[in-house]
Formats: sequence, structure tokens, C-alpha cells
Amino acid sequence: MMDNKPFETPVVVELGHVGKYRHIRSTQEAAECLMTVWPLNRGPRHRDALDTCLKVLEGYRSTAEARRALIEAARESEVLVPDDKLPDDRLPDDRLH
Repeated sequence: MMDNKPFETPVVVELGHVGKYRHIRSTQEAAECLMTVWPLNRGPRHRDALDTCLKVLEGYRSTAEARRALIEAARESEVLVPDDKLPDDRLPDDRLH
């Protein structure tokens, strides 16, 4: 079984509906999210992030590199939620479909 390569700190993105946050906690989850539920406005940073995540899962890159690449892809697609934009009483909405 493949190690999912957890992130030290989750990356929070807003996907699907306004105010619905997804806390991405691992490289495996990032790769799945990038492949399945990412917005259609995908650019080169999306491709780089997916490639980096796959390299991490294969053991060729670091988890920190995957997290950084995911953040850049989220910025590019305008779905990154900065910590200061999250409500204080937030609860993770991890199962967006």
C-alpha cells in the first residue's frame, strides 16, 4: 500500500460552492483533488502540481515540494483560502463531491 505522504499543515481550498472549504492534508489527497474536482480554469501550475504530487508518491520529490506546488496551483485557479479568511469557528468540510 502506498504511503499517502501527509502535509505538515493542510492546504485549504474553496471548491464547488462559495464557503465550502476542503482541507487537503496529504500528497495523495492533493493528487486526487487535482485530477477529479479541480476547477476547469487549469493552467501550467495545475499541471506542475499534479506532476510534483505523482513524483512525491513515487518517492522522487519531497512532500514540502508537493504542498508548495499545490498552493501555487490553487493561487492560479483562485481557490486558495488564506488562513486569515477562514472563520474562527470553521470545521473542515473534507468530503466535497
